[in-house]
Amino acid sequence: MTDLATTAVPTAPPLLRMARETPTRLWNDSATPAELSAAIGWGAVGATCNPVIALAALRSDLPHWQTRIREYAAEHPTASESEIGWAMVRELSVEAAALLTDAFTEHHGRNGRLSVQTDPRLYRDPDALVAQAVEFDALAPNIIVKIPATEHGIAAMEEATYRGVSINATVSFTVPQAVAVAEAIERGLTRREAEGLDVSSMGPVCTIMVGRLDDHLKAVAKRDVVTVDPGILEWAGVAVFKRAYEIFGERGFRTRLLSAAFRNHMHWSQLVGGDVVISPPFEWQVRLNDSGIEPLPRIDEPVADDVLDTLYEKFPEFRRAYDSDGMSIGEFEQYGATRRTLRQFLAATAELESVVRDVLLPDPDR
Repeated sequence: MTDLATTAVPTAPPLLRMARETPTRLWNDSATPAELSAAIGWGAVGATCNPVIALAALRSDLPHWQTRIREYAAEHPTASESEIGWAMVRELSVEAAALLTDAFTEHHGRNGRLSVQTDPRLYRDPDALVAQAVEFDALAPNIIVKIPATEHGIAAMEEATYRGVSINATVSFTVPQAVAVAEAIERGLTRREAEGLDVSSMGPVCTIMVGRLDDHLKAVAKRDVVTVDPGILEWAGVAVFKRAYEIFGERGFRTRLLSAAFRNHMHWSQLVGGDVVISPPFEWQVRLNDSGIEPLPRIDEPVADDVLDTLYEKFPEFRRAYDSDGMSIGEFEQYGATRRTLRQFLAATAELESVVRDVLLPDPDR
């Protein structure tokens, strides 16, 4: 007979405890169905896709997608490699979105969404970004559309929001970008409300790619031969996120912040407790659940003064990222982290075409 008094009660994993015990929500930074299903078991109520993620998802189940590429090409004999590749991204997104419908209903549209990113090649064309955002929004009821936080992207965010599209700002690393995003979305929401259009089920978020800001400052330190305790550079993204969260609260923005591009556990553990979204890649979710770190509310704990002072003194690029007026909207596109990330997304888009090409026109020398 089992002695109930001495039987250990399994402890819920940290991410699930966060979802149950705090207002912080978990999204899965992957659209791969198997990974998303596992993340839902840990409390995930959203997921995201971008060119890099879509490419990884297609390659994770390549035989299936090779078959679909052939079928789609046969059905659309004049479709370009790009058009076929993006058709696969749409199919992948719809499949992943279906896994989130219960969460979408439960959270009344604020969560339960699958992020689909606009074509990065459109980053200079706000009208094309809006048109594609509206198109992607129609793929499923629970789509949220990613648009880059550049000057043209922010203009597109206001218009797409006005048209009823929930926005997830991407290619975003700094407080000035986050504030500009939230202001643009507020303008779009206000325009809808003025015409009596519903905004209650929309769920806009602004991603801050915290780890990519850290990466950028590490590259700057190497380039400019700036020597600091390497641990200090792990705090840059956290400091920016906490500052943006403080400003969002003061100004009453309806857009939530989202932490992405993980490089260390603080990109989760230091942000728990806020009405924010945490979106780790699947492998980071496994690590965090195995970490034993308590999911305690830390969002309001300030970054240590010596860390913040060093970052602020040694790195003008950090000052541009941390101060709300550190950059104008016209400067966003030329910020180092923005250029690096846009280039990566553009390269992944080209690789997506290569996947299609290898199916339709295999290399004869292989």
